[in-house]
Formats: sequence, structure tokens, C-alpha cells
Amino acid sequence: MTDVFSPWLTAVLAYVVGSIPSGLLIGKLFFNTDVRLYGSKNIGATNTYRVLGLKAALPVFICDAAKGMLGVWLMGPIPENMLIGGILAMVGHNWSLFLGFKGGRGVATGLGVLIFLVPTVSAMCFAVWAIIVYFTKLVSLGSIVAAALVPILMWAFNAPLWYIVFGAVAALFVIVRHRENIVRLLQGKELKVVRTKSGDTK
Repeated sequence: MTDVFSPWLTAVLAYVVGSIPSGLLIGKLFFNTDVRLYGSKNIGATNTYRVLGLKAALPVFICDAAKGMLGVWLMGPIPENMLIGGILAMVGHNWSLFLGFKGGRGVATGLGVLIFLVPTVSAMCFAVWAIIVYFTKLVSLGSIVAAALVPILMWAFNAPLWYIVFGAVAALFVIVRHRENIVRLLQGKELKVVRTKSGDTK
């Protein structure tokens, strides 16, 4: 895409794409529900699942991951630029232009970036995330551990230095965005993904 548009324009576009609040739009347009009013009040797939169930959460997850993939593609074909595009998409998701620079945690968007760049690492991280969530019902714990594994696995698989740096930055993004979750985890007060009719958790 940078062959067609200037790098600056595509960088801005990657951020704008990342800023699209998939959870809010899908909740309002198809379920007449603002997910920010229930559960953890987050716009991501996890809280969408709590509030509206899998039928809404799955499209949100796919859309959020697609934003990461699109951010990378927009800045191609130079690998370094593609990494920047992925980071910008995550920044957009976390600090959305359309939500007063508030947003989600960046996990699904970051996964989309990984799928595009390093599918093997993304599959392994997703597997770790799924196992942790299955046994603990704590999505935040799975997300934090999986994010921390990204740069480690990239290094283990001899990924290019730029990829490892990206993995470290992306992991830091996710972990910092989960800082309140980390406090609740340590206190034993973190919300689990057990859906109730009211959108609260057990």
C-alpha cells in the first residue's frame, strides 16, 4: 500500500482502522446494547461475550484481529514499516480516535498482527491463552501470559530482531493495559468469563 500512498498517510490510516470500535458498533447495531454499560465496561470480545454471548463476541474478535492484520498490510511491503503499522493499529484500538482516546486491551488486534507476521508463534500463544482461560476462566491472565511469551517465542524461533522488538513492545502494550486486571488478580477479585443473563459474571 505504501507504493500507492505516502508512508505518512498509510500510517494514519493504520491508526484510524485500529480505532474502529468493533465491540461498540456490533453491540449497538445488531443487539441494541452498549457493552460499555455492563460487565467490565470494556469494548473487547471478552466483555462482549459476558454481555451478549458468543454470537456477538466472535464477530467482535474477528473484526478486532482483522484490524491488526490490515494495519500490517497497509504499511507493506517493507517489514519494518509493517511492524509500525501493526503497532499503530494496536494504538488505535487501545486509544481510539472515536472514543475520546479510550479503548480496549489490544489482545485480539495484537493477535491479528502476529497471525500476519509470524503465524507459528501466534498459534502457540493462542494455544497457551486458550488453555489458561479454559482452566481458570480468567481471560486477563491468559492474555498477560500469552503476551509475555510473544518476544520469548520469537527469539526462540530465531525471528528477525525487528520482530522481537515488536513482540516486546506489543507485549508491554497489552500488559500495561491490563494493569488494573493485574491488581484484581493479585487480590483475587478479577472477573471471570462466566456469562449471566444480566451481563455480569459469577
